[in-house]
Amino acid sequence: MPLEPTKITVRPNMNGNDTKRLSRLTAILTQLQTKRLVTSTSLAEKFGVSIRTIYRDIKALEHAGIPIITEDGKGYSLMEGYKIPPIMFSESEANALITVEQLVLKNGDRSLIKEYIEAIGKVKAVLLNATKRKIELLSERIAVSPAIVAINASNSLTCIQNALTDFKVLSIIYHSEHKDEKTERNIEPFALYYSLQESWILIAYCRLRKDYRMFRLDRILKIKQIELNFKPHKLTLKEYLAEKEKKFKTPDILLS
Repeated sequence: MPLEPTKITVRPNMNGNDTKRLSRLTAILTQLQTKRLVTSTSLAEKFGVSIRTIYRDIKALEHAGIPIITEDGKGYSLMEGYKIPPIMFSESEANALITVEQLVLKNGDRSLIKEYIEAIGKVKAVLLNATKRKIELLSERIAVSPAIVAINASNSLTCIQNALTDFKVLSIIYHSEHKDEKTERNIEPFALYYSLQESWILIAYCRLRKDYRMFRLDRILKIKQIELNFKPHKLTLKEYLAEKEKKFKTPDILLS
């Protein structure tokens, strides 16, 4: 059974330091909710305080009944099943999401558009009425130039994202541009790359070529996740792009 959320008690007649600390405690809770693991060092850097202060903050949250698990030498996490009430978005945060919405709608992948519309709908649902009226006004006053056309259409980004994070092999039929051939391959999704020239590109280890390759999403004719897992790649995206740029001067060159 999921644990019930615990409220942090707010004392009357709080001074400025108390208000600042309460704000930081709430923000630490947000970090614990959104990340699997957080470290005292990263929290100290984020909030501009000492690590000792973060230790005291964690103790305060524990005393308030928040089930925080400490992993020695690694960091902190929330106990599995503990839920924090929905976080309210500030007006500025809502404005940022509404602004980005217009750009997402111009992207070439239909699956991403669908998921973003669902997500932004949930964000709007938790806004105060006054904020809702303001973002509705803002959304009516933002436009993207018609000269920006999403010509490389695809519908596989969401499927790829899920396979990438679950370490699942993808079976694809790919139409290679420079060889003008169609090949069936099993690939291990490694990373996603956005190019202004090519739109979304999947970087994956290709079991056919036995090497990493870049695949344009609009040239993937068929895709499905199969019941094969692969081990997480030791290579980092930064290392891959640096090596590719060293060879070709730009990481946008495709070798599929």
